[in-house]
Amino acid sequence: MRIFDPHIHMTSRTTDDYEAMRAAGVRAVVEPAFWLGQPRTAPATFSDYFDSLLGWEPFRAAQYGIAHHCTIALNPKEANDPRCLPVLDELPRWLVKDRVVAVGEIGYDAMTPAEDKALAAQLQLAADHGLPALVHTPHRDKLAGLRRTLDAVRESALGTERVLLDHLNETTVDEAKDSGCWLGFSVYPDTKMDEARMVALLKAYGPERVLVNSAADWGRSDPLKTRKVGDLMLAEGFSEDDVDRVLWRNPVEFYGMSGRLVLDVAATAPTHEGNSVLRGGE
Repeated sequence: MRIFDPHIHMTSRTTDDYEAMRAAGVRAVVEPAFWLGQPRTAPATFSDYFDSLLGWEPFRAAQYGIAHHCTIALNPKEANDPRCLPVLDELPRWLVKDRVVAVGEIGYDAMTPAEDKALAAQLQLAADHGLPALVHTPHRDKLAGLRRTLDAVRESALGTERVLLDHLNETTVDEAKDSGCWLGFSVYPDTKMDEARMVALLKAYGPERVLVNSAADWGRSDPLKTRKVGDLMLAEGFSEDDVDRVLWRNPVEFYGMSGRLVLDVAATAPTHEGNSVLRGGE
């Protein structure tokens, strides 16, 4: 089983996770820029974070034979902080980088006017740079959030076929599917989706334009949830081709629209900017 996790925050994970993911079949990941938990207080802190997504994390992933790409954006939660808004003016310098395969995560958290403006601006940036967009649908009041998201997408210059609506569930899947966007589902230990619910949705709606991710981050999460979904799909009668479509070909097709997806893992230098993943050795 080959697995492409299309939404995972490896900045928050350990090298043990990379090792376990490789053993489970993960061969590629996309890491979206997101809120780190601790509020950022200046635009320059985003620059260092974006640098790590383009340098240190691909270096770490390559040590375990995993291709690493990222998406870059001002996330919805921090779009509400005036101290962070200047990042929007800086994003074009990052969106031309080779490993950036989408604009994201963008979308809604609390559905504020500030989030409206940031979403509209970043959908335009995606259109301007020929990139798809990874859109975070809110965790609260999900159906209203989805509808507000779709209104923003339809008002933008970006076609729905270039938009991935993430964090969907049973309450939002119907309208999301009808929109023409791609469908993203996050599988989590306690919140969002679980394996059984995910497989039930795949039975009901089919594997077309569906991406399954772990969204693993600094909270209680599991970077092997994609594999667990694949195993349950097989146990519930899906074919190996169905599993490959959901866990590999669909994310390759979506992020491949960027023209920047490189799935072969090249050998790296022993260190990245003088640092290695090793401690206590030569």
